[in-house]
Amino acid sequence: MTAVAGGRPGAGAVVPEPPGGRQAVLIWSIGVAVYFVAVIFRTSLGVAGLDAADRFQVNSSALATFSLLQLLVYAGMQIPVGLMVDRLGTKKVLTLGAVLFTAGQVGFALSPSYGMALAARALLGCGDAMTFISVLRLGTRWFPARRGPLMAQLAGLVGMAGNLVSTLVLAPVLHDLGWVPAFAGSAVAGLVVLVPVVLFLKDQPESGGGEQGGQLGGVGFVRTQIAESWREPGTRLGLWVHFTTQFPAMVFLLLWGMPFLVEAQGLTRSTAGGLLTLVVASNMVFGLAYGQIVGRRQSSRIPLALGTVGATALLWAATLAYPGDRAPMWLLVSLCVVLGTCGPASMIGFDFARPANPPARQGTASGITNMGGFLASMTTLLVVGVLLDATGDDYRIAFSTVFVLQLLGVSRILRLRGAALRREAGRLAAAVPPQANQADRAGRPGAGVVPPPTG
Repeated sequence: MTAVAGGRPGAGAVVPEPPGGRQAVLIWSIGVAVYFVAVIFRTSLGVAGLDAADRFQVNSSALATFSLLQLLVYAGMQIPVGLMVDRLGTKKVLTLGAVLFTAGQVGFALSPSYGMALAARALLGCGDAMTFISVLRLGTRWFPARRGPLMAQLAGLVGMAGNLVSTLVLAPVLHDLGWVPAFAGSAVAGLVVLVPVVLFLKDQPESGGGEQGGQLGGVGFVRTQIAESWREPGTRLGLWVHFTTQFPAMVFLLLWGMPFLVEAQGLTRSTAGGLLTLVVASNMVFGLAYGQIVGRRQSSRIPLALGTVGATALLWAATLAYPGDRAPMWLLVSLCVVLGTCGPASMIGFDFARPANPPARQGTASGITNMGGFLASMTTLLVVGVLLDATGDDYRIAFSTVFVLQLLGVSRILRLRGAALRREAGRLAAAVPPQANQADRAGRPGAGVVPPPTG
């Protein structure tokens, strides 16, 4: 199958589909390993929030600033990183990212003050921002289009495994050995994954035809990439799907889950850690399921995304509105299982942006999409911290922020879905040979499941 590039000079040119195979799996695995370590570093504060508050003597708002600044840098870097990936290629961007997030983790371990620790988390966020878009780019360069949804979900699954390492490994080390050994020791993983990136990573197969980006120079390249990516309703729909689905679990895992479970629900830290682990395990299971469903049935994307939002809102409402001071364990377990669907649902955003843009814009379009969830997470992290300080740690009021952002996101999804799906269907019809369309109408096996082209 071939993809037809559109929306740029030279549209209509046939781009060979990537071959997949063992080499593709090896190259992709190297990139995913970097993302895995980046997520460990990103989520390490989630299991150390209470320790960080004691170490730097800060309140809830100041504690939230750690994650807020990290996410602010991450979100702000998404479009620049997407442009860098399109222009420079994956290997250079991943190498720089690994160096930056490793330096940030070391700096966080050794920071003697709150201000220096903030600077270290910002550096970490900058490096972290360069990983996931690079991994998505590797997936589109090395695997056929029909594998796109599954490869994106697998990348997200590996990222959640990094979160699992933070919960199961870093938390006990932090408790037993202390702050500096835990964070400085974990930084070694950054150096370990940097070596295969430098030695073995390739941007694309030898027959890939060279990098597609970079035909224009300087400001012209930047303006064209951003404008043409944003013009596509599929890119904007992808951003709002990511915005609406990702942030409830991100906020819970990144910072406020542990304090909520310990301080508001009266659980021990070990029990709370088990529930955080459940979120991660649920994410991994649902990630595989969502990837298979979307890969086989593109029409499931909107129902899956909106269904995830509805289920998340329902469980949060039940937990916060439960009579008495504390929710029962069965309800907390149910909430954590449903929060595990948020990450897989957010990956669906990329399944709208990917077919809406040609290979030369995949990095930029992915960067725009990836901003969504992190902007929502950043907003929620800040507002929850401010409301906790203002209300005397009333988590019911603070976490009600979730519903406001979900309502905003759903309204945008409903507004954009029609235009995005119509445009995508038109591209698919133009890319599939007439013989294939006739065969589909005849009802041959596999009819109706031709994946959208990558361009």
